[in-house]
Amino acid sequence: MISALEEFLFAFFLSLLAGLSTTIGSVIAFVVKKPNPKFISFVMGFSAGVMIFISFVELLLSSIASIGYQLGVLFFFVGMSVMFLIDVVVSHKYEFENSIEILVKDNGSYKPHLHYGHRHRQHFRGEKKNLKVEKTSLFIILGVFIHNFPEGMATFIGTLAEIQLGLLLTLAIALHNIPEGIAVSLPIYTYTGSKKKAFKWSFISGISEPIGALITWLILYPFITPTLLSALLGVVGGVMVYISLDELLPASRKLGKEHHSILGIMAGMLIMALSLALF
Repeated sequence: MISALEEFLFAFFLSLLAGLSTTIGSVIAFVVKKPNPKFISFVMGFSAGVMIFISFVELLLSSIASIGYQLGVLFFFVGMSVMFLIDVVVSHKYEFENSIEILVKDNGSYKPHLHYGHRHRQHFRGEKKNLKVEKTSLFIILGVFIHNFPEGMATFIGTLAEIQLGLLLTLAIALHNIPEGIAVSLPIYTYTGSKKKAFKWSFISGISEPIGALITWLILYPFITPTLLSALLGVVGGVMVYISLDELLPASRKLGKEHHSILGIMAGMLIMALSLALF
């Protein structure tokens, strides 16, 4: 039988793994000259499909089955409301494509070039341009850091409820954290020319997820009962749906054509449906 400590450590490990996927995006920003926006669009759509499917088929249904329809739906909208309040209080704009568009423009369209030599640094000479990129970098980092807190909670709660569910949430969150890592690293790498600084801030933005998991454990774990856990599953479902609708899908649609986003969503839902059927 798994002890409480082992249960916590595994849930914390998954939230750490999901959060630090931002560093994978940072590495991609250093080694890939032109990350394909269409592929990123598909990946973000895939992640949204996974999250939406899990939220309605697993999280919300499990909550309703345990605490009833009214309470299950109530806590689902509590999760969405919490994310909405975070957006209102801490306005954020860190979509991957906006980061690239600010950095490099060619004839009115953006093309990502990640190995910035002397020519690209010349592009950012001048106090106003440097200040704009610096502010953009800090804004991206702050937005990702704050908005990753609930994702760490989601991974942690999902794992406590069911290990398989935790693994699926980890996969979905990790997939969309990779583009976020690219979005954090690109402006900093361009502005400073330092891979070390870009990687450091990408790491810091991702570490907020295990911090969120740790805070959840410290505050809620002593009081967790089957009823509370079921309520939290509803909250997590609302959080995941909000993230998908507010962040992933708009970014996916802007980065690629409509069919890239839709195919990603369908693929994500199909993979999750097959996974749940098989396991």
